[in-house]
Amino acid sequence: MPQTIKASIAYGIGKGFAQPEDIVIDDPIKSEVLVDVKASGLCHSDLHLVEDDDKFFPFPAVIGHEISGIVEAVGPEVNGIKVGDRVVASLEKVCGHCANCLKGQPQSCTQQKECVRAEGEPPRLSFPDGRPLTQAFGTGGFAEKALIHENQLAVVNDQVDWAEAACIGCATITGAGAAINTAHVRPGDTVAVIGTGGIGLNIISGARICGAKKIIAIDVFDNKLEFAKKFGATDVINSKNEDPVAKVRELTNGGVDKAFEAIGMEMTMKQAWDMLAVGGTAYPIGLAKPDATISLEINPADLLVHQRGFKGVWMGSTNIKHDIPMYADFAVDGRLNMHDIITQRIKLSQIDEAYEQLVKGEVIRSVITDFS
Repeated sequence: MPQTIKASIAYGIGKGFAQPEDIVIDDPIKSEVLVDVKASGLCHSDLHLVEDDDKFFPFPAVIGHEISGIVEAVGPEVNGIKVGDRVVASLEKVCGHCANCLKGQPQSCTQQKECVRAEGEPPRLSFPDGRPLTQAFGTGGFAEKALIHENQLAVVNDQVDWAEAACIGCATITGAGAAINTAHVRPGDTVAVIGTGGIGLNIISGARICGAKKIIAIDVFDNKLEFAKKFGATDVINSKNEDPVAKVRELTNGGVDKAFEAIGMEMTMKQAWDMLAVGGTAYPIGLAKPDATISLEINPADLLVHQRGFKGVWMGSTNIKHDIPMYADFAVDGRLNMHDIITQRIKLSQIDEAYEQLVKGEVIRSVITDFS
């Protein structure tokens, strides 16, 4: 039977997140899994969507995509996930059989619609009076429970902390995945990371795991830069106080092999390009505002003689069924620092307040662990 649960609803651009209210969640059908949510992280991308961008889904909506929890029920076609499993969700929708999925690029799946309910089927989420609610990205994690396609879930070990596990589902796979899967950072590489929020810190962790010899963290908050050293940053630059491009070139005697931009601003994307060494590649990762554009005045010599590259990254080129369990194991054995990512654990009713702290640079990740 459908259940009544508490959720925080986003009603439109600029309206923030409402105080928890009753909604109805349906029973799982087909390949769906009902998850009792234990932790839900506050990713900056969700704030971006309710402040600036209404192109991804219609409002009102239940947002939130960094989820960990316990499987409560499964649909009749679920294979590989069972009641009682500890799972982590991802906004990455994967059909598993399109051309891109079959060639090992699930982040570029062309049949993502298979992970949500088809037209004519009842909504997964609704108001008590029957009006449908959008479940953002097929996850809808700012709620007590979530109904998610099995291809958006990965089973993890039962020792990983709930809050840490939730952040693995986005911040880690996006950040560490960018270094490990997309950029293929190698031992001895030099790396710059612009932006040291949750994703940026995970890029640093990923680059350290890969053996980078120099990892330069760039931000405008001294406290965040000092914090980045805990994750493997060998050098830090406050770009309010000095030119980050000139300083990176000084520290590396000419530029970095890999430059990651984890903010989503035209200026910092251009900086990532400008700080590259010969043969280097810039990787924009941060989600930009919907009307943003970037103009790189690229000299063909940079592409030919200097062999530079500029490659966008989506979800860290992740295979969630393989990578999320691996990162959870790394978190437990200490190879991946997830403990320090979590600044605070909050209630479902404190989302707006926690996002205000994030914008001010006061926190790295707030995670909802109290859904009462």
